[in-house]
Amino acid sequence: MVFTISERLFKPTMIFFGLMNLLVIFQTMMNKILQNLINIRKIASFIDNIIIGIDREEEHNELIEEVVRRLTESNLCMKPEKYK
Repeated sequence: MVFTISERLFKPTMIFFGLMNLLVIFQTMMNKILQNLINIRKIASFIDNIIIGIDREEEHNELIEEVVRRLTESNLCMKPEKYK
């Protein structure tokens, strides 16, 4: 989404949650980024929450790394203290 402001372009770096349908757009984007992991039921995504449902700690850590890599490649910001 890009806006024209005073003969310049403005591209927001954060989502404005007051806009209609923006949560749906964000959820669709998250589903697309994480699609194959969701399809094989290793993770679940709801808006800005991602749940990793793996019993083995080693595989859990690998999935965290994969999710963080995908989100970073998509230019999304995360809080490192939430990687548990």
